[in-house]
Amino acid sequence: MADLIFMGPPGAGKGTQAARAATERGLAHIATGDMLRAAVRDGTELGLKAKEIMARGDLVPDEVIIGMFRDRLAEPDTEAGFVLDGFPRTLAQAEALDDTLTGIERSIDCVPVFDIDLESLVGRLSGRRVCRAAEHVYHLQFNPPRQEGICDIDGSELYQREDDRPEVIRNRYQKQWVEAAAPVLDYYEGRKLVVFIDASAPRDVVAREIDDILDRFDSA
Repeated sequence: MADLIFMGPPGAGKGTQAARAATERGLAHIATGDMLRAAVRDGTELGLKAKEIMARGDLVPDEVIIGMFRDRLAEPDTEAGFVLDGFPRTLAQAEALDDTLTGIERSIDCVPVFDIDLESLVGRLSGRRVCRAAEHVYHLQFNPPRQEGICDIDGSELYQREDDRPEVIRNRYQKQWVEAAAPVLDYYEGRKLVVFIDASAPRDVVAREIDDILDRFDSA
C-alpha cells in the first residue's frame, strides 16, 4: 500500500500520471479538479461558487476542499492506497490531511513534485480545447481535431476553458504554486518526502520515474 501526493503547478502533467499510476497499481486517484468540474457541470451550489473562483484563478476555500476529501478517504477503494492530485494546496490543508490520516492510522509515503517552468505551461495549457458534450480534450499543436473546432468523437463544439486562458494560467501559477504551494512544499521537504521530477521530459520518461518510486513501496 502506498499513499502519495502528486504536486506541481496546474498543467504540469500530474493528473495524467496520477490516473495512469492509479489504474495500473490499483490505487484510488483522488483529483480535486475532477470533483470541482463535476460540480460546475451539474450546477450545484458548490459548483457555481467554484466556477466563479476558478475563472479568476483563485483557490476554493480550505474548509470546502477538506470536507470533500474527508468523505472521499472514507470510501473503500482507498484501502489499497491513493494518489492525491491537486490536494493539499495550502499548509492548512496539509495539516488537516495529516490529522485525518492519523485518525485512520495512515500517513503520506511520498510526494513526487512535477517541476516545469511557467512559459512551458502557458504553451501547453493555452492550446487546450475541450468539447462541450463530454469534455473530450484536444490540443491545437499536440493533438488537434480532424476538423477545426469540432470534436472527433461526438461532433460537438470545442471551446477554451476560462482557466486555460494565458492570463488566468499566469495568475493561477503565481497564486496556486509560487505563493500558496511554497509552504506545503517546505512542509513535506522537512519530512523528507519530496522527490522532484522533470515534468518537461517526454511523458514516457516521466512515467518511468513515477513507476520507479511506486516500485519501492511494492517491494517494501
